[in-house]
Amino acid sequence: MISKEYNRVMVAIDGSKTAEIAFKKAVNIVKRNQGTLIITHIIDTRSVMLFPQYEPSVSQTNFLEQSSRAATRTVEAYKDWVEGKGVENIETIIRNGSPRTEIADALPEEQDLDLIILGATGLSALERAFVGSVSQYVVQNAPCDVLIVRRDSDEIDSAPIIDEDF
Repeated sequence: MISKEYNRVMVAIDGSKTAEIAFKKAVNIVKRNQGTLIITHIIDTRSVMLFPQYEPSVSQTNFLEQSSRAATRTVEAYKDWVEGKGVENIETIIRNGSPRTEIADALPEEQDLDLIILGATGLSALERAFVGSVSQYVVQNAPCDVLIVRRDSDEIDSAPIIDEDF
């Protein structure tokens, strides 16, 4: 049996149910390996930066500010949750950009990652047809191992990290 220790594990969260399940699986892997968990959220700015040659509009600025505040609250809630589970080595990353390229290309090298964990695609079939899924791109391009999580399992805590009123 081949045994790989995953010491630096990054999990990308986006507020979806599959991302939460992926996060909980990442916690289990980090605890088993006594590694570092890197909780990452990429604010997808591709849609608000369609015309970069123009000054950003107020709505674009508001969108980015609101997205940043929501991302910070979400990442902090996940961090608090995992601290309660006894994980000591936790890092957080919140960035603006393309989730695909940040997760697959930039962060693995910058963070010296051993493993990236993602929830399965949350895009609709139409969106996948035009832009492809983040998970598909990461699997094909990341320089480290990638785990795509599709569903719950008995090994993870089924209680939600963030309640619906968050």
